Amino acid sequence: MPVEFLGIAATSDSSETRSRSGPSFDKDFTLRLARAHEEWGWDRVLFAYHSGSPDPAAGAAYIAARTDTLQLLLAHRPNLSYPTYAAKVFATIDQISGGRVAVHFITGGNDAEQGREGDFLTKDERYARTREYIGIVKQAWTSHEPFSHQGAHYDFADFVSDVFPVQQPRPAVSFGGSSPAAYQAGGAEADIYCLWGEPLEQTAEQIAAVKAAAAAAGRTDVPRIQAAFRPIIAPTEELAWEKAHRVVERIEQRKAAGGPDQLKRRRLRGQAPQNTGSQRLIEIAGRGERFDRALWTRTAAVTGGAGNSNALVGTPETVAQALLDYYDLGVEILSARGYDLLGDAIDFGRYVIPIVREEVAKRDAARAAEQEAEQEAKRETERRAEHAAASASQDQDTSERQLEVTR
Repeated sequence: MPVEFLGIAATSDSSETRSRSGPSFDKDFTLRLARAHEEWGWDRVLFAYHSGSPDPAAGAAYIAARTDTLQLLLAHRPNLSYPTYAAKVFATIDQISGGRVAVHFITGGNDAEQGREGDFLTKDERYARTREYIGIVKQAWTSHEPFSHQGAHYDFADFVSDVFPVQQPRPAVSFGGSSPAAYQAGGAEADIYCLWGEPLEQTAEQIAAVKAAAAAAGRTDVPRIQAAFRPIIAPTEELAWEKAHRVVERIEQRKAAGGPDQLKRRRLRGQAPQNTGSQRLIEIAGRGERFDRALWTRTAAVTGGAGNSNALVGTPETVAQALLDYYDLGVEILSARGYDLLGDAIDFGRYVIPIVREEVAKRDAARAAEQEAEQEAKRETERRAEHAAASASQDQDTSERQLEVTR
């Protein structure tokens, strides 16, 4: 089973532990960060979305024209534009990149954040709209004949695009969420289903829920699973945990000072999140700080479960083995984002990714050898059965001839 690594395509050098010092779209930093991911073995970077942030589509186009192999995951909210228009934007960026774009559709888990851009649908209505939206985008990517649509949220006649993705039949669709409505929508439409890092037991339960939703939607395949973490690594376990506690101290200092993002400020002050994913992270943090091999929930607790916030703490070897635990559950895409965006991307790519890839290669080789042994055993069984049948037939012929002689 292949493994991929997803990083972040931030447009400024800021995080929960450090304030932004330059513009919100720092072209030099954006390019340095993307190229660091490309150089140090990452497969893809995410261009995230927030109501006040620089446009991820423009950022993705900027990076697409200045990198060679790095895959681009472009976050998009269905309330932002009509689906036929969005399909053309995504296809154009896929053309610019030479076929390196995937799209992550965000339904939206916070009413206030959605309302900042005029979206006042309920959560269930938003999920229904997202599912309809994705279906239209897929058809616009693949239909070379005019098509019409009449749905609950969109109504148009005789649309056909003049720009199509390089990727055939279309770019991948990514989707995330931890509620039954999310499983239903993503299970039906997503090529990649995204989860935030939880303990192994809960992650296995979510994977099962996604597979069940895909089966209920009539799919014969299942979405590839992605899980996201905040790695905190150092040369020794002791240093890694010292670093982890410094991270929390800095987050708390920023809580006291107030950051630039009003939504995050409210979250850091303890306002309960509306989305199920964040609620799950807070509930898990309430049950304990450390789970499994290296999962640490303190970073989620201190941020109020704000997005991807559970950490993996330890040496590169420990964190790599923890990631492999998730890989063994069926997680094919490992998403990681440090608190020092550039430095952590380089360190993770230098020290963690090679270990995981080497171990995955060993697992794949062992699995291939096991499958070959099973096939060989099956072939041997078939050969023996054929030989036994031939022998039985020969014995029957001999018996019949002997019977003729005695007559």
